[in-house]
Amino acid sequence: MQEPSPTSVSARADLFTALVLLALSAGVILESLGMPRYEERAVNPFSVPGLVPGVLGLALLVLAGLLLLRSLAALRSGAGRGAGPGLLGVAGGLDAALLGLLTLGYGGLLVGRLPFRLATFLFVFLFIVLFERDLPATPRQRAGRALFAFVQAAVVALGVAYVFEDVFLVRLP
Repeated sequence: MQEPSPTSVSARADLFTALVLLALSAGVILESLGMPRYEERAVNPFSVPGLVPGVLGLALLVLAGLLLLRSLAALRSGAGRGAGPGLLGVAGGLDAALLGLLTLGYGGLLVGRLPFRLATFLFVFLFIVLFERDLPATPRQRAGRALFAFVQAAVVALGVAYVFEDVFLVRLP
């Protein structure tokens, strides 16, 4: 029996992921449409509770559809991207574990214990620095990347807080 190529394993994994994400996004959109709209209270339509989940569900639906099309094209041509042995390979598995640890640390330890802006800044900064660790660079380039990560984390933390607090009028932890 012939072993499947890393290309076909990756394309099949992308196909499976796309199908799961399509189902998830459809569920999110349906649930957001079922949320109250408060028309009887003359509430601003941009502040209804289902708006953000609905927009996120729609964005996820579009991206999952693109992933589905790409995976189908890769399976048809046999020229998908390789993933090494297995679905993720050793490096991919370590990155997935690191991502899980960072995300759980952010949601479970930082948010609620630290001011939201600081927790978000730390998460984004660590995410960028840790996931760029394998890129070849001189010490000067590493310092530049760290500075860029610092600036980007600050912009994201302030931007997210602004959008939720001032645009969506959501009180953050």
